[in-house]
Amino acid sequence: MNCKKSHGFMVTVAVAALFALCLAPLSAQASWPAKGKSIQLWIGYAAGSGTDAGARLMAAGLEKELGVSIVPMNKPGASSQIMYSELAKAKGDGYVFGTINFPSAVVSYIDPDRKATYTKKNFDLLALHIVDPGIIAVLPNSPYKTLSDLVAAAKANPRKVTITTSGIQSDEHFALLQLQEMTGAQFAFVHFSQGAAAAIAPFLGGKVDAYTGNVADVIAQYKAGQVRILGVMDDVRSRFYPEVPTFEEQGFKLYNSANRGYAVPAGTPKAIVDKLSAAMKKVMESPEHMKQVEDMGLTLRYLNSEQYSKFWDDYAETVKRLLPLSKE
Repeated sequence: MNCKKSHGFMVTVAVAALFALCLAPLSAQASWPAKGKSIQLWIGYAAGSGTDAGARLMAAGLEKELGVSIVPMNKPGASSQIMYSELAKAKGDGYVFGTINFPSAVVSYIDPDRKATYTKKNFDLLALHIVDPGIIAVLPNSPYKTLSDLVAAAKANPRKVTITTSGIQSDEHFALLQLQEMTGAQFAFVHFSQGAAAAIAPFLGGKVDAYTGNVADVIAQYKAGQVRILGVMDDVRSRFYPEVPTFEEQGFKLYNSANRGYAVPAGTPKAIVDKLSAAMKKVMESPEHMKQVEDMGLTLRYLNSEQYSKFWDDYAETVKRLLPLSKE
């Protein structure tokens, strides 16, 4: 055998094999998602929760956009920390993604007491899906007619004006800590660890002075005239309460909401991240999805992967500043 020819043949084969290996991932990305292969959507809260309802709407829309089955799987526990831990270790091939909720996703790894095994670096963000801006409400017969009235009372009578939250380190808790920080007011927090729904009955029964929650929480009570909303924590008025001024309009530059989006494990090919994010945008722009979300009293707000990442970083800075206050 001619050694020179043999050597040349071996080099050619090696180069061809290497080239094939390089093309394989590109080919897999181009063909994603493969026909007949389902994608799992991990949901960090129980079936029937608000997060679950919104995620299942997104799953149904993505099935139409991507042409494959999207299988929702509930993995509740520790405010989604159990699911986040699993998602951080999952294979980044585009066939699993999970719900991301603020503040739980951020607080869980910033607070050392939570002992999370992940950080933001363990995820590639896809898109922000839903926001539910914060609100403060009082009963119709409350002496507090405006947000300024409530803040003034909490300044004049430190830790005497009672106000609800859906739990320590919840989005409501962080919102009130920000309000205290910017005004000098000191509220008496009444934490309901079972969530916002558990706080509504005591509030309507006059057991607490004010209710802190989200826009979707009290739409029915508002329409029935059972509550007066003092302000919405957003930069625009809520379509559900168009006559209610924002905090900003009243001189309080405070913006806070419960936020729900999606992420894949870190290392998922960018082409897949971009394709999945773009598909989510199309779902959110469909009239059917828009109506379904509106019927839930929620607000759509799309942010792509890069925008969502910046949003996360800004939120994390706020949490870092307020975390010590949340433990007082």
